[in-house]
Amino acid sequence: MNKALIAKIKKVKVLLLDVDGVLTDGRIIYDSRGGDLKLFDVHDGMGVHLLKRAGIPTVLVTAKGSRAIAPRARDMGVAEVFADVSPKTRVLALIRKKYGAREEELCFAGDDLVDVCIMKQVGLAVAVANGCAEVKRVADMVTRKSGGRGAVRELAERILKTQGTWKKAVSAYEA
Repeated sequence: MNKALIAKIKKVKVLLLDVDGVLTDGRIIYDSRGGDLKLFDVHDGMGVHLLKRAGIPTVLVTAKGSRAIAPRARDMGVAEVFADVSPKTRVLALIRKKYGAREEELCFAGDDLVDVCIMKQVGLAVAVANGCAEVKRVADMVTRKSGGRGAVRELAERILKTQGTWKKAVSAYEA
């Protein structure tokens, strides 16, 4: 990891995540009634939980709302969900004000074209491994893991370890 990336990670105070393609693998299953189903990775949820223990809130910012998001967000301890938001930059000023964070203290993880605009306006832009080329081009880092397959956990660990808070965040599980 280069010094510039380390410096950006050390500044992160709030994690912003896209949902479809980042917390899920991007597939959407529709049932016979027209409802949608999403598959979430339990390890990603633990990553969000560990960030919360370390004082870093997670906020979901998605262009497509779904009833499946709210219960998963609650289970993970997500601070807030902004659904049906386009462009995603529309909520940045509100998030900065509410969480007392400067632009350079925000991290956003995305995977597709709708994420490019917000990625250009945060301090740490992250693309998941299966993100499109345009997202990877504007990203400060690309995860090794794919969206919905541990990318968020990987990012959470990278943030906590770089900030020196990993051991404290996991200490409750080592007793």
